Amino acid sequence: MSFRINHNISSINALRNLGKTEFSVAKSLERLSSGLRINKGADDPAGLVISERMRAQIAGIRQAVENAETATAMVQTAEGAMTEIHSLLNNIRELAVHAANSGANDSVMIAADQDEIENAIATINRISAQTQFGVKKLLDGSSGVNGSTTDSAVTFLSATENTVAGTYAINITTQAEQAVVTAGTTQTAVLGADETLTINGVQINLVSGMTQNQVVDRINEYNASTGVTASLNANNQLTLSSDAYGSNINISAASNVAAATTSTGIGTTVLSDTGVDIAGTIGGLAATGRGAVLTGDTGTAIEGLSIMTTGAAGAHGSIIVSSNPLVFQVGPNKNQTVSILINAMAASNLGTGVVGNTFNNLSEIDVNSASHAQDAIEIIDKAIEQVSAKRGELGAFQKNTLESNTNNLQVAEENLVSAESVIRDTDFAGEMARLTKNQILLQSGTAMLVQANQIPQVVLQLLK
Repeated sequence: MSFRINHNISSINALRNLGKTEFSVAKSLERLSSGLRINKGADDPAGLVISERMRAQIAGIRQAVENAETATAMVQTAEGAMTEIHSLLNNIRELAVHAANSGANDSVMIAADQDEIENAIATINRISAQTQFGVKKLLDGSSGVNGSTTDSAVTFLSATENTVAGTYAINITTQAEQAVVTAGTTQTAVLGADETLTINGVQINLVSGMTQNQVVDRINEYNASTGVTASLNANNQLTLSSDAYGSNINISAASNVAAATTSTGIGTTVLSDTGVDIAGTIGGLAATGRGAVLTGDTGTAIEGLSIMTTGAAGAHGSIIVSSNPLVFQVGPNKNQTVSILINAMAASNLGTGVVGNTFNNLSEIDVNSASHAQDAIEIIDKAIEQVSAKRGELGAFQKNTLESNTNNLQVAEENLVSAESVIRDTDFAGEMARLTKNQILLQSGTAMLVQANQIPQVVLQLLK
């Protein structure tokens, strides 16, 4: 055995062990005070990397759940507006059924029905244009399939969710035409006698002494009932033109007096004409023409795409179709989105695609005659079907996509939080046991360091 005073190895050993114990106590105190097992990278490098990725996923899931809840609120807003449109359509249908009862109705009743229908249609258009979630409009078509044309003579009307986005060339092979009849003679003076014109079954009484312009104005007063507009052609002959286009549109006109220069020139012989339907292709694909509206056929890329033009036969530029669905980020990672299209709910977009009907859509309907009232009922039924289908689609999207996705995300969040907790959080029972052990070691280590520091004093006994 040797004795030294320059180097006290026992003291150094005790000090080293005491330092390790003190570090362990500090580590335990840090973990117990923060509640985290990993407070810095050095605590567990691999665990830190894994847990931070899990934290990012958890934060993303929580935000995705909020996104889905916001999307649900937006869908409910749109569906609620459609509920009101449904109510209005039911009212319009009731009025059309009433107007179809021609045996009991008079012109005043029909006019009242038509006024109320027009008011309801205006309300539908207003709901379509003004329904918003925040500042985002929902039913104006901005979140559906839209189109724009390169030819000012062509108007985009509507498209369906089956319409494929793209650019399609427009080619008109047959121009849409109105029904037009022209008086056989020219009225060069005032009417020489009272005269009654019958236009599309409506009697219009003209008074002796009327000028040509007064005759025109008088006929146009009955426009709502006849669907006909009067004018004078280049030869000053009275010309009657249907407001609408197509093969379903007819004009019949006759007078109770023979044609003469002092009469309207219509004469007792019935003058009649029928309009012509538009014909052509869109993007070289088959399309059906009705009136001035050309609609893509079922089963083609342009299915449901409708344009309107009264332009002459020939090429008319192109139509650019774009799809702009509502896209919702409902997952924590890239491209975990869902989307839904909501086409415009304006009257011009409802009641479309009814074959053999006078009207192309809800915005065109009138009940001024029994036949028109019957056609209007068919258009309204189609509009109700379209709104019902979209409401059902929105309901399924909310229930099967958004709500199910939210439930799935909440389960995933729960499991990820549990996994992240195992890696990152402090096990208080185990850590308290370690702290207690290290506190005892700290006390005993301190005592042993004191004893070790006393060892060199033994050398003094050798120096006496």
